[in-house]
Amino acid sequence: MVQFEEERARWLEAKNRRKRYLDLHPDYFEDASLELADPLLYDRLIRRFQTAAEREAEGRSKGFSGQMATDLWRAEAKKDALDHPDPASLFTYSRGPEGEIREADKDEVPMTKEEGKAWWRDEMTQRFLRGGDGDFDYKTVDGNDKYDDPEKERDRQEAYFDSMESDFDTDGEGKEKVLTGETGIQDY
Repeated sequence: MVQFEEERARWLEAKNRRKRYLDLHPDYFEDASLELADPLLYDRLIRRFQTAAEREAEGRSKGFSGQMATDLWRAEAKKDALDHPDPASLFTYSRGPEGEIREADKDEVPMTKEEGKAWWRDEMTQRFLRGGDGDFDYKTVDGNDKYDDPEKERDRQEAYFDSMESDFDTDGEGKEKVLTGETGIQDY
């Protein structure tokens, strides 16, 4: 039981450090390769709300080979989603009568571009916290106390100083000082 609690404490510490890392590095969400983490989800939450000009600009930034790779990943992901449906997924896919791929929405879907971005960011945050980014070296964050919560450090320091006995009113040996002489009143 003790080992389980220690393991859980380590897991929570790592998860908190990962969250702190994301707070300090918001550029993590700007990485173009993040789209490949879940191409179908990206397609439904981000690309769905992009204008043709925004898609074109995104394609140019990736270059021809990058755009081809992204399209290939998306097609493979759709094929995989058809072959192995995931009931926990936000969106499901099925084949239509003509063999086309149909997207079936669940009850809740984002209705605006901002909502879609918020959902995407939340999904990628949860994925990162779980340790699901295979391209990221989590050891650099999990074992680094630089990503500890500053409040936690402050609490630790306060507990340390609270545990120390004050010797401002003692002679250093635990006996109360007897103040003599000065009254604090200035004589002029």
